[in-house]
Amino acid sequence: MVDTTRKKVTTVDVLKFLIPSLIGISLFIIPLKYNDEITIPIAILSGWIQNGLATYLPAIMTVIIILTLLGTVIAKLFKPAFIINRPFFNSLFNVPAVWFGARIFGTIFVIVTFFKIGPEFIWSENTGGLLLNDLLPVLFSVFLFAGLFLPLLLNFGLLEFFGSMLTKVMRPIFKLPGRSSIDCMASWLGDGTIGVLLTSKQYEEGYYTKKEAAIIGTTFSVVSITFSLVVLSQVGLERLFGPFYLTVTLAGLVAAIICPRIPPLSRKPDTYIGDQKKVLDESVPKGYTVFSWGVVQAVDKAKENQSIKKFFEQGSKNILDMWMGVAPIVMALGTIALILAEYTPIFKFLGIPFIPLLEMMQVPEAKAASETLIVGFADMFLPSVIGASIENEITRFIIAAVSVTQLIYMSEVGGLLLGSKIPVSLKDLFIIFLERTIITLPVIVLAAHIIF
Repeated sequence: MVDTTRKKVTTVDVLKFLIPSLIGISLFIIPLKYNDEITIPIAILSGWIQNGLATYLPAIMTVIIILTLLGTVIAKLFKPAFIINRPFFNSLFNVPAVWFGARIFGTIFVIVTFFKIGPEFIWSENTGGLLLNDLLPVLFSVFLFAGLFLPLLLNFGLLEFFGSMLTKVMRPIFKLPGRSSIDCMASWLGDGTIGVLLTSKQYEEGYYTKKEAAIIGTTFSVVSITFSLVVLSQVGLERLFGPFYLTVTLAGLVAAIICPRIPPLSRKPDTYIGDQKKVLDESVPKGYTVFSWGVVQAVDKAKENQSIKKFFEQGSKNILDMWMGVAPIVMALGTIALILAEYTPIFKFLGIPFIPLLEMMQVPEAKAASETLIVGFADMFLPSVIGASIENEITRFIIAAVSVTQLIYMSEVGGLLLGSKIPVSLKDLFIIFLERTIITLPVIVLAAHIIF
């Protein structure tokens, strides 16, 4: 039952909500120009770490993944009190058997890749080498700063404020609470990995149901503006960034409206973690506007989180959770997916059904384009790498745009989702990937025909 008596909010109370929240927005969401690129401060900080520790990051990530497996083995075999009796360490190391297996494979792959021993197909620059030398260093640095400063977005009332303000937009259109708008913006302007991290934490704290967390993680963990430009550069169409990003945004919105309304997302249970029934009340009490009620909720949340020690403690847990919980999964599943893409024809075969569809939509070089449509499930960059050799510009444009809107690629976002507590399976992810491909392809092709 909501207390409808009007609560008094002082200027000091508002500042306790406003100052940390504005710092969080400036770090995660506000884009700025740096070295002739549009990016966000978190990405700049991450870039400094990547540049400064470039030589050491593969070794650091190798050690982190090995330590994760050792901690898991100790927790499983010996069940020491210092792990089992601490909820954070227990959830970090005492994982289900399937994740234990993934950590074993992740450790094997990372050792083989780091020392370049064993079969070359595991450690080559297009499989394990791509993950260890290119992706994992990025995740290390992004998680370091995103994890540390994430409490600025989570703990000082920003989500409560936007939850009240935007529920009437997000709920009817996307079937999501208003607070999810922050996850979406953090992904869009920052990085999909930040969106997954933010969504996972919100889900674990009981702010999203299983269905909502699955929808946000698979629909709104969008590719950042910066990486979209990298993809477009790979296919030699940088001059078309404006029309390209408008196309991607439009196609992404269409998918975001449709995907939550069809299986598997529509069939996810509307219960919270631990199977609690839905209890969050999004109504605005009598005597308040959506704005004033948002401020009251934000101030109440900020009052609960005034301890600097607690802030850094929470940030440190976020970092460890993402480094140790996610990196081994990404290494295991990403390596397997890239091996299949690089050394087997499976993705080419899976692309064959798209040939008549592409021909019907008058896409030039349809056969070559079809080979790129499914390979994006392994890694988002692979379609643009393969498609760069296609001569026709409209086809290269379509390949680049589809690869960005597919979202679910196992070398990063897919691996992160499986490594998190968000309730999605590998089967779910592949089905959603196909749905997003089928939904966004006609929108992108239509836009491409207009642009060209």
